[in-house]
Amino acid sequence: KLTSLALQPAITPELVQGRVCLKCSYNHPSSKPPLRYAVAWSRLSTPGKKEQIQRDATLQLFSYVEMDGVNLRLGDTVFCTVTAFTRDAPEQQSLPEESKGFYAGIKFLPESLQIAEDGKEHVLTVLSTVPIACPGHDDSCKITLQLSTEDLDSRLPGPPNIALSACQVELLREPCSESRCAAATLTVTAVTDFVQDGNRVSHIRAEPVGRRDLLWRVYTPKDVKVTVQDLPTGNCYSFTDPHIITFDGWRYDNYKIGTFLLCRSVSRAFEVHVRQWDCGGHRSATACNCGVAAR
Repeated sequence: KLTSLALQPAITPELVQGRVCLKCSYNHPSSKPPLRYAVAWSRLSTPGKKEQIQRDATLQLFSYVEMDGVNLRLGDTVFCTVTAFTRDAPEQQSLPEESKGFYAGIKFLPESLQIAEDGKEHVLTVLSTVPIACPGHDDSCKITLQLSTEDLDSRLPGPPNIALSACQVELLREPCSESRCAAATLTVTAVTDFVQDGNRVSHIRAEPVGRRDLLWRVYTPKDVKVTVQDLPTGNCYSFTDPHIITFDGWRYDNYKIGTFLLCRSVSRAFEVHVRQWDCGGHRSATACNCGVAAR
């Protein structure tokens, strides 16, 4: 056998004559005689089990396989294994070297989110690891993804756990760089529901729409898991003649007649006005809430 040749095979995505392909490239040791290469392509069919889908014998330092939507589909993790042979003595062969697994399809970064009911926006990147072909003259080179959310415990009452900044994103084709051939971003925010309902889990789902080619039509990307951390909710009160308890628990009395600003947020458009009127009669000066306005 030949000694270890450090072929270092690696998979990159490429568009070849309008077809989505994966390319396996490897090194040629400069000190060796002319070599022939056997390239075996495989996909992860089940966890820990690989299924061979194509085998090539070539003199080139690369090999291609097509993402045809049948033998090789979006959502597959793909490997290429390369063995080198001496052309004059085929029985002399190197040890096979396998590439890292290449995930072909839509990826979310990060793959999962842990957020809190604090109003903060969290950026979610959607990217395609394979180039986007233009199958017809009336199709632009893009993929449209319809986004939706699902609360795993939908039996609990109340609003959805999370809100997205967009219902659709468009992945426009760009030159592939480090397994990134198209990308878009959106933001995810936890809905503040003012309910002590514990930590809850939701999923973000993306579904390609409007594509007629087989490769994308039968593909549904993996969901993003979003865990929403419940935060305690503050309360403030104005009651009877009126006694006021603020968010941080301080107590006040306000016996005045008039219109007052009860509460205002310093970070968003939210405030509450209260109107107080005489309700004590002639014997005592007492004011009561008679109107409220909130935005």
